[in-house]
Amino acid sequence: MNDAHHNPYRRRLLQGVALAGAALAMPVWARQAATTAGTGGHDEAAILRAIPSSGERIPVIGLGTNAYGVQTAEEKAPLRTVLQHLARLENSVVDTAPSYRNSEAVLGELIEELGIRERLFLATKCTAPDDDVAAGIAQMEASFAHLRTDTIDLMMVHNLNGADAILPTLVEWKQAGRLRHIGITTSSNQQHAETAALIERHALDVVQVNYSVDNRAAEDTVFPAAQARGTGVLLNVPLGGRRGSLFGRVRDVPLPDWAATFGATSWAQVFLKYNLGHPAVTAAIPGTTNPANMDDNLAAGRGALPDAEMRRRIEAFWDALPG
Repeated sequence: MNDAHHNPYRRRLLQGVALAGAALAMPVWARQAATTAGTGGHDEAAILRAIPSSGERIPVIGLGTNAYGVQTAEEKAPLRTVLQHLARLENSVVDTAPSYRNSEAVLGELIEELGIRERLFLATKCTAPDDDVAAGIAQMEASFAHLRTDTIDLMMVHNLNGADAILPTLVEWKQAGRLRHIGITTSSNQQHAETAALIERHALDVVQVNYSVDNRAAEDTVFPAAQARGTGVLLNVPLGGRRGSLFGRVRDVPLPDWAATFGATSWAQVFLKYNLGHPAVTAAIPGTTNPANMDDNLAAGRGALPDAEMRRRIEAFWDALPG
């Protein structure tokens, strides 16, 4: 039998059981608190937060891979470097989906080549169009093959598509050990009410939702539902993403002096630290194919975070900027 130290899935399971048991004895505010881990050469420790249902800790900055559907070796080279940088922190989230062209296959190839599977928290998605569970099962089986893994750390129903129909299957696969966590995703404000209802209706480990300083709607619906149910929260498009990058609005705006009070040295760090300052948030998964941007994003997951008063100041500053 493999020793837990050599079996990453068993090691994580044992870690999660221990931490979840301890967490149940804590008040809610304490369970939401961050812990830290070494960063391999950085002066400040990386912030880790626990997924409430399992107690498993993940770094608060992960990686979205919507743009990883590439073909050539030249295109894959920077992606390989991004993954190397991300994997310096164990259990870092890599988020993908079958709909991201061939991103799953590219990730499976690069992760295997780098030998970093056990250092990553691998998340992908499935759908059940028209409640077709068989189609969702086929999609999940393809994800296992593309990602070259026997266990997926988080499987989510993409954009709620067939969620009620396929979530019981995800529960079964989790019980069988093929999935370690399950959840749902949305990137649309119009789905927030339905997302909150699904959180209340199902025992989900994680919800992934769109949120940024420019789009705070999740605070009104999704975040309260997740906090009430003990559901972890991953943030997609935390920097605005394809639907309107935040950086255009601050292109010619100097970084304010107050950014230094929570250790931000770039606008990306201001925006990400703002997101992470909300107590409902477990981690953010900004997408990038640029190693320098990956390092900049990772820096947001170290050191201080803005408190509630500073977050309101950031909101006021943002709202006052010319559109």
